[in-house]
Amino acid sequence: MSGRMKQILQIAATYIGTVVGAGFATGREIVEFFTKYGSAGFAGILISGFLFIMIGTKLMIIARRINVYSFDEMNRYLFGAAVARVVNLLMLIMLFGVTGVMLSGTGALFREQLQLPFQAGVFLTVIITYIVMKKGIQGILWTNSLIVPVMILFSVILSISLFHFSAGRHLFFSHDFTAHWRWILSPFAYAAFNLTLAQAVLVPLSREAKDESVIKWGGFLGGLGLTFILLNSQYVLYSVPRVLSYEIPIAEIVGGLGVGVHYIFIFVIFGEIFSTLIGNLFGLAGALQKNVRLSNNVILIGLLAGSYLLSQVGYSELLHYLYPLFGTIALVFLGVVSIKKVQGD
Repeated sequence: MSGRMKQILQIAATYIGTVVGAGFATGREIVEFFTKYGSAGFAGILISGFLFIMIGTKLMIIARRINVYSFDEMNRYLFGAAVARVVNLLMLIMLFGVTGVMLSGTGALFREQLQLPFQAGVFLTVIITYIVMKKGIQGILWTNSLIVPVMILFSVILSISLFHFSAGRHLFFSHDFTAHWRWILSPFAYAAFNLTLAQAVLVPLSREAKDESVIKWGGFLGGLGLTFILLNSQYVLYSVPRVLSYEIPIAEIVGGLGVGVHYIFIFVIFGEIFSTLIGNLFGLAGALQKNVRLSNNVILIGLLAGSYLLSQVGYSELLHYLYPLFGTIALVFLGVVSIKKVQGD
């Protein structure tokens, strides 16, 4: 494989790995944003996919052209210095909060799926995270290059295994499109929220590309990959009766597919949580290095220690209040990036 193609695939894999997370892996996030709207969810995913391709790529190209290395610099360019202070503070809170939740999620995964101690999952994840983060962006690129192909394979396996359930069944019903107007807003909210957090990795990722065509192809394939996985997951979840009543919808499906698929499922969930965790930490560390006079190692250990403490107490209450506010900021972010002219065009 040529060095150019390798870079394109690494950017695509890192983009996918940064966006997906615990909610994506369990199916809960997809149910909330798409599946609950029935067949209209398929159309919603196509809208989100278009936004992932266009806005994610544009974000990386802007970052490269204005020569910025972190999300706080990008937000200063997009919003101006005064507004950017508020946006950056919210992003730091959310990135740190989601990092704590992801770490807690690995402990819950070990306890519930492997019958191992909660702390074993958390400590193991902290150790692996430290090793990967010491390698910087290259560690993140390598990790996602390993995890993302397995995620895509698992997505395909689930779709094929459930094909006989929906064979001959109509997938589209016109009343799904007319009964709920919210299905039109949902894909914009989903893409906005994920792209706002993903910029923590997408901005420094743009510096790794040889040229802009590598970014354009990487962004296109990354957005296309996200669309493919989302459509596959929607198809699977749409085939499950009473899907809205399950906390972890995908687990209900995997339970009937044998031990082998179950262990792949555990690896996929861990991989999706871990890829989001390291992406968030990378963004946090990059922003703090600009504003705090401490070594990279001290910042990383401090963030891991703080995330560990947060993972012990849970974060659901704070997220419950912050998510609506952050969702509003995310939609504003999506709008600003959409209308912003790219320097040099």
